Amino acid sequence: MKLNLTLSKIAEITGAELVSSAPDTKVTAFVTDSRVIRPGDAFIALKGKNHDARRFIPEVLEKGAAVVLAEKGFELPACSRASFLLVEDSLKALQELAKYHRVNSTLKVAAVTGSNGKSTTKQMLRAICETAGETAANMGNFNNQFGVPFSLLEIQPKHKFGVFELGASHPGDIEETARLAVPDVAVITNVSAAHLEFFHDLETVYKTKTEIAKCLNFGGTLVYNADDAMLARLKTEFKGKSISFGFNPGADLRILETEKFSFTYKGEAYVLDLKLERHDKLNAAAASAAAIALGLYMDNVKKGLLAFTPMPMRMERLHKNGVEFILDCYNANPASMQNALEILGRAISRPRVAVLGDMKELGETSKEYHRLAARHVLDNGVEYAFLAGPEMKYAYEKLKDAPGVKAFYAPTPQGWTRDLAAVLKKGGACLVKASRSMNFENILKEI
Repeated sequence: MKLNLTLSKIAEITGAELVSSAPDTKVTAFVTDSRVIRPGDAFIALKGKNHDARRFIPEVLEKGAAVVLAEKGFELPACSRASFLLVEDSLKALQELAKYHRVNSTLKVAAVTGSNGKSTTKQMLRAICETAGETAANMGNFNNQFGVPFSLLEIQPKHKFGVFELGASHPGDIEETARLAVPDVAVITNVSAAHLEFFHDLETVYKTKTEIAKCLNFGGTLVYNADDAMLARLKTEFKGKSISFGFNPGADLRILETEKFSFTYKGEAYVLDLKLERHDKLNAAAASAAAIALGLYMDNVKKGLLAFTPMPMRMERLHKNGVEFILDCYNANPASMQNALEILGRAISRPRVAVLGDMKELGETSKEYHRLAARHVLDNGVEYAFLAGPEMKYAYEKLKDAPGVKAFYAPTPQGWTRDLAAVLKKGGACLVKASRSMNFENILKEI
């Protein structure tokens, strides 16, 4: 975090009431963890639904914090030498500070959202941008209303590009974070059933994901998936600059049905010495189109994609004791579950084993989508299915008497790990897929 702002300027940006005898004191960064406060630091006491960091204010002052930004409603300590920035909403203050920092930077920003593939697309685009200059990006799951502003505050003068992933669990989430990022390029990878507990239907998912287009910087470009039936509407609904991508013959950047990743753009064909699964070809196409919109060259695209390293637990290929594992435990929703099972279905190694856990946050549609997962198990020649979690019980009901597959079910994986280990003794291909909260990556340690 490289702010270099005076207290009075921060008060102006955040709408804070400043209590200080030294309003011209400069702040370069805010610390959020009271445990690492050092003398002279500035502390921001964030308040959320289940956490109120204001309770740590006495502790940070004792450690020598020079500045505290916090929501009103606590008693100012007597005789303190520290300065206080008192706000109505600490999160909004953080966000306004992040937006000010971003709009006063010179880098070009791309923001990526979508139901599936946004993390991989972000990482691919980041790899491409890094061939042309230093690139800022959010790490891990820093893609929500807290994580995005923190990520934006890491922008430094050395950065030429910024690539930020934007996640959403509720309507309005994308607009909340995209207005901070003010993207020069906005990417929407797809629209599918995810977080339906809060969105209720796909139309609401579509409206939420496309909120990003309203936040584009002046003259910005929208990049979207032409293969997605809902996003295809943007061809007529969006009136600004755009680049569509996909296998669709009408896509601006059209992926070719070849073994290696190849595509056409503006009448030219490009071939990369890179073999990708179909879903990753779409992610690579999204990143390529975004790079073009950022003003990068095809040489950057090729170098970046060839240097790209897949993220852990996202269709990660591992080999252990003669078994080919596909580890995809970072997230799970109906579309990614179907895709993962289709990839397992193309595996040459036998038997094909699906180790599946709950897809979370599907609300009233959960039973339907878990039963659909059972259908995909059958359609893709899976010989063994190991299922765990209260929602996966619906899939088990469909599979327990189905011909061609032997199904196991337990509330937790511990109920069948010995059976799984026995099945995998002779090798095979094994998909491990579940929502993050299921912690299915631990299964590999137990077999």
